[in-house]
Amino acid sequence: MAAPIKKTIELFYDVISPYSWLAFEILGRYRQRWNIDLQYKPFFLGGIMQGADNKPPGLNPMKAVYMFDDLAMQRDYTGVPFSKSVPTSFFEQSSLTAQRFLTVVNDQHPDDLEEVSRQLWIRMWSKDKDISDPTSVLEAAQAAGMSEEVANKCMSKVKDQSTKEELKRITGIALESGAFGAPWILAHKDGEVKTFWGTDKIPLLAHVIGKNACKLSNTCSRHTYFSTVF
Repeated sequence: MAAPIKKTIELFYDVISPYSWLAFEILGRYRQRWNIDLQYKPFFLGGIMQGADNKPPGLNPMKAVYMFDDLAMQRDYTGVPFSKSVPTSFFEQSSLTAQRFLTVVNDQHPDDLEEVSRQLWIRMWSKDKDISDPTSVLEAAQAAGMSEEVANKCMSKVKDQSTKEELKRITGIALESGAFGAPWILAHKDGEVKTFWGTDKIPLLAHVIGKNACKLSNTCSRHTYFSTVF
């Protein structure tokens, strides 16, 4: 009997986005259970916001209050270790260096992409570190298991024109598919592409690709539905 054909899920994300982290962990948990080809696509959320004429929720005072209250509940529910306080430099940080670094890692050392991404989220959203600082990015890479030599080589390519163009290309693909925020998810099934924005759409994504996901109800524990990886 032939093995079932894997469906492709593309996760476009930026480590400055906490909801991207949630989607990253949840989809990672279901990768084997759903037999999906999960492809990580680091893009630049700043470019998405500009291209879609959108604004980050943190710049709207009411949305910002809601977001950080929501993240506190998400921490307790999912086990993803968001800090109990707002990152001190959240409103001043740029993720451009981090996303270019991830672009290089994806090209040169793709097996390291998942853990380097995770460590960057941990630095910003758990440890309140400034991910716009190249030194901080390098520390995240080494925490992910990359050697100092390899991490430095990746950092040396961050300002290369080829790196800039590749990040711009991936961001452009997301924009062309309709992206206006992060996480942005493309699901490929039977020659069709469906788009999803946000972590809360993952049960709908499961339905579209013909998989089962536990619904959010009092009969479903967080350990059944979400990835508790910490």
